[in-house]
Amino acid sequence: MTEETGYAIEVENLTKRYGELLAVDDISFTVSTGELFALLGPNGAGKTTTVEIIDTIRMPTSGKVTLLGRDVTKKKHDIVRRIGVLPQGFNSFDRITVRETLEYYSRLFSCRNCDIDGLIELVNLKDKSKEQYRSLSGGLKQRLGIAIALVNDPEVVFLDEPTTGLDPRARREVWEVLLGLKKKGKTVFLTTHYMEEAELLADRVAIISKGKIIAMGSPAGLIKNNTKYLVLTLQSVDENVVEIIRSMGFKPVIDNHRDIKTRVEHTDDVQKILSALKESGALYRGLEVGIPNLEEVFLKLTGEALHDGQVTSRGIK
Repeated sequence: MTEETGYAIEVENLTKRYGELLAVDDISFTVSTGELFALLGPNGAGKTTTVEIIDTIRMPTSGKVTLLGRDVTKKKHDIVRRIGVLPQGFNSFDRITVRETLEYYSRLFSCRNCDIDGLIELVNLKDKSKEQYRSLSGGLKQRLGIAIALVNDPEVVFLDEPTTGLDPRARREVWEVLLGLKKKGKTVFLTTHYMEEAELLADRVAIISKGKIIAMGSPAGLIKNNTKYLVLTLQSVDENVVEIIRSMGFKPVIDNHRDIKTRVEHTDDVQKILSALKESGALYRGLEVGIPNLEEVFLKLTGEALHDGQVTSRGIK
């Protein structure tokens, strides 16, 4: 953090090219100390490249990045001692235990006063401390990876897609660990393609698409400023429902659960749709009317729907 600005991270006009490919396109943002900041977008949007420049792994093509008051291209040696990183696709040694793994990394990073027991407790691995890495589930491995990123008691922690490939239960267990980091006052920089993850965890979110940041703010603020409508969800529907809703001038979208989501301006629109379905005899198992979420914001801003990190064109799959 710099005393002048109060920011842990400052990114100014950052650009990264790989030959003809423009991976990151002139982006700027700041992250405050103690903030849980999420960079949200589909695979290939530029998330990993951005975080790897900030945490000194890659060099930018142009622009300036300041981390903890230091230029990342000039003060790497000073910076790396004060940050922790969980890279995408983290892996470790198969035949050493959880405790041995943390002891190894603490020695590797010359952390003489590392609180191994405290880290194990923080990531809820106390009953797994004697288990070998190879015997851990995917969620437990990710929790161990977070603990490794904390062995040097970093001021800023970078977590690149920490819940990719995990089942819903394991994902939520990792979320609890991340919220614990925030309570301890750590600055957490999270990259993710899971809308729910960003919406539940982050103080602020930046949505990145095709290398550009297209929106930024608190999850609630982004939803409020970009969506002035309700969402009607019809569960387990038949094909007739889609055609009926479309014929009424609405734009139905089928999600990956085969449910239909439709934007409606007023509750009267909901009643009109349900009356039309009843008159036609079209079947559905249930319905829900709610406010939009971050996925709806992404859909509006990009014209694309995001499912498990993959982008599909707006409309019915």
